[in-house]
Amino acid sequence: MYPIKEVRALNNEVTKMVVEALQISKKIKPGQFIMLRIDEVGERIPLTMNEADPVAGTVTIIFQAVGATTKQLAKMKAGDTLLDFAGPFGNPTQLEGAKRVAVIGGGLGTAIAYPQAKFLYEQGAMVDVITGFRTKDLILLEDEINAHSTSQIIMTDDGSNGNQGLVTEALQRRIDEGANYDLVLAVGPVIMMKFVAALTKKYGIKTYVSMNPLMIDGTGMCGGCRVKVGDGYKHACVDGPDFDGHLVDYDDAMRRGASYRSFENVANDAVDAADAAAAVDAAAAEHECLIGRGK
Repeated sequence: MYPIKEVRALNNEVTKMVVEALQISKKIKPGQFIMLRIDEVGERIPLTMNEADPVAGTVTIIFQAVGATTKQLAKMKAGDTLLDFAGPFGNPTQLEGAKRVAVIGGGLGTAIAYPQAKFLYEQGAMVDVITGFRTKDLILLEDEINAHSTSQIIMTDDGSNGNQGLVTEALQRRIDEGANYDLVLAVGPVIMMKFVAALTKKYGIKTYVSMNPLMIDGTGMCGGCRVKVGDGYKHACVDGPDFDGHLVDYDDAMRRGASYRSFENVANDAVDAADAAAAVDAAAAEHECLIGRGK
């Protein structure tokens, strides 16, 4: 069992959770992920490490409550325990030797991109972090990124933070201004990574993207996380999750991701129905309690 040390909502959609996992905290590196299971009947889900503290023996994950398991996870509290918290899985991001880097985060991908930016900055690299969100209320880790980057640019779709536009627009401006990047890292929605890679390809800038397809076991046995890279398929869990951004078939990745949507909807509906039933039961119990007190 793995004790939960802290749970904090970062905004209306995203939750930060700190889990006690001493051995993993000593081994996990930027880009790697864990597989967790809440209880005996729960599914296994992958979540990329946001931060690890080997002194405290903790691993931090940041997730969005969009699926059945993440919705359950977001309701847990400090002092609760997770049945399984295994890792590290996947390969660390290849960051050695990079001197001038742009780290691109889209939405929740910012939480995954942060440890790479932090590692590079602490190794002495110049690190520009460019992040994109729908609106200013969803901005993540602004202070943390400011402390571990050379510069930070935050874009919003609606311009609510005074900086409307796409991450690719900000990246293009930095390139036009003379930023001679030797590496670009992109983590976020597949469509965002596709256009980041298309931009960097024009300039011959080495680019890594972090792929997050459906995973079941994290060991390459299920085949659900296949990603088309070049002329063949790779498994994101054992060959990735980072791949050469100029070789990934993004359209194939989006098609494969959409094929599981109906199953995800069924699971979400079951969780929502259970929540509704629990609310009705709680209201009924409160009603009985009030009647018992003569109110």
